Amino acid sequence: MLADPTGALARSFDVLIEESGMAERATFVVNPEGVIVAYEVIAGNVGRNAEELFRRVEASQFVAKHGDEVCPAKWKPGEKTLKPSLDLVGLL
Repeated sequence: MLADPTGALARSFDVLIEESGMAERATFVVNPEGVIVAYEVIAGNVGRNAEELFRRVEASQFVAKHGDEVCPAKWKPGEKTLKPSLDLVGLL
């Protein structure tokens, strides 16, 4: 969480509503290399889920360490991951 009083960051992420000077509710997960690995933009009248954001951060950290594995939906640390293969097509 951070403040963006000039709107520069919101403008650079294309979430600034120019007419009102307000930003959309947006969340960006950026890896250590500066690459956005997850983002979400939702209406201002819809709440966000901090637990889900934290889960996505943990999943992003896991796959950064274990590049040959993926985290399925609702994955949490310690749970089983998947190894991508053609055998999984149509099963998930």
